[in-house]
Amino acid sequence: MKNLVLLSFTTLLLAGCNQPVNEACEALAETNALTEKNIEVYKTAWTAFFENRDSSALNAESFDEQATIITATGNITGLDAFRDYYTNYLTGFSDAEFTFIDVFGHGDKLVKHWNFKGTFDGEMFGLTATNKKLDLSGTTIVTMKDGRVLSEEDFFDNHTFLTQLGLLE
Repeated sequence: MKNLVLLSFTTLLLAGCNQPVNEACEALAETNALTEKNIEVYKTAWTAFFENRDSSALNAESFDEQATIITATGNITGLDAFRDYYTNYLTGFSDAEFTFIDVFGHGDKLVKHWNFKGTFDGEMFGLTATNKKLDLSGTTIVTMKDGRVLSEEDFFDNHTFLTQLGLLE
């Protein structure tokens, strides 16, 4: 619904642009094109990562060399560390399913609403498998730079996450 509202508002703004096109209309069109390109780059990389179970999809073509994951316990910076962090989800869940519920944004700022499902049947972040099913939704705030991911910050219910994994009662 939010995406439709954003598109409708953008469509109205663009429809209000008169000929000849003014600077504000040109800037809006450029921002929209940048947003669409960033979303495409982002979704392509993460789709390859999860669907093909290919950690090499998180590479310098789509991610800045200083890509950063912002976490409550400290930032994880650098493309190799970024890739290693997220590879835990591939090793921890042999049947991982990742779904984009929605991705929208403005220029270099994106918001991803996602769902992750799988069976915790492998080691993840040093935790031993419990063979419990996980079905978790959350959001990620993404910052892009020059067409590549610069940073991500994930938000989800950690209590639900740990309970579903059988690590909390």
